Amino acid sequence: MFEPTIVGSLPKPAWLAETGKLWPQWRADGADLAAAKRDATLLWLKAQEDAGLAVVTDGEQSRQHFVHGFLEFVDGIDFENKVKMGIRDNRYDAMVPQVVGPLALKGRVHADEARFARAHTHKKLKITLPGPMTIVDTVADRFYGSKEKLAMAFAEILNTEARALEADGVDVIQFDEPAFNVYMDDVRSWGIRALERSIEGLHVTTVVHICYGYGIKANLDWKETLGGEWRQYEAIFPAIAASRIDQVSLECANSKVPPELMRLLKGKDVLVGVIDVASDRVETAEEVAATIGRALNYVPAAHLIPCTNCGMAPMDREVALAKLTALTQGAALARERYTDSGQPR
Repeated sequence: MFEPTIVGSLPKPAWLAETGKLWPQWRADGADLAAAKRDATLLWLKAQEDAGLAVVTDGEQSRQHFVHGFLEFVDGIDFENKVKMGIRDNRYDAMVPQVVGPLALKGRVHADEARFARAHTHKKLKITLPGPMTIVDTVADRFYGSKEKLAMAFAEILNTEARALEADGVDVIQFDEPAFNVYMDDVRSWGIRALERSIEGLHVTTVVHICYGYGIKANLDWKETLGGEWRQYEAIFPAIAASRIDQVSLECANSKVPPELMRLLKGKDVLVGVIDVASDRVETAEEVAATIGRALNYVPAAHLIPCTNCGMAPMDREVALAKLTALTQGAALARERYTDSGQPR
């Protein structure tokens, strides 16, 4: 029970990139940068193993940004002429590339990091990809003229890369869809369909990650506007429960999400966020176990996977390391405290 994992991203070491930033600049280029990315991946694989995670990731050490790191390998994207655009329903402004022609992969996207990580860990390996709806919300469309058409085009190429990652020996493929918490009507009308196209034909474990964002000011300010209860999950969880996705990753620790909404995911494995990535305060093992215990009122123990609320890319490295330890220690404490039935001893 309670085999811990993380959402995906981890802080980049200072010798690889700027620290404390969501869009860091690299410290090197060419062959030196490639070697530094591999070194950082090894560092975080070892750290996750030492902490006791059951499923590890490459920490997204080779990507400058979780969406743009994928788009760099896609034809039809103009990075030279970025435009300023409000994203996540104008929550914040970003300089985004433009879609100017038919989308097609230039080649493999994450082959190098997936194969490298696979060769250097015996743990289950997860690789993350941006979900089609979130990509659509992070580019300026100048070609397709329809968010739905653009999403399905992205879903096609995401599926191609996901199938290749499966062949690389990846055990878990996660699609990050923070936009699911913003455009709930679109999720039901075409977002789930685009997500299912992205996982078509896969035999590995598939995950959709839906949170309230990194711990950056724009997201923190947005949360302050959501009132005493955050009920966005209520609008989308039934559709996700009816989908072919295997697992759902959600925000729980220090959030105002009513925990009973997890009941709407019956039949799915639930990656319950028990580590707050919007705070540098390190949780105690007792606090992590208590969050797991509350979730057990709504999720069967066999389907509950302790996780982080979101990625930890902008976080201080030492804080992230301490939170990994808290995550695994809390999961171990929960295993001691709760029986297979999920009831207190």
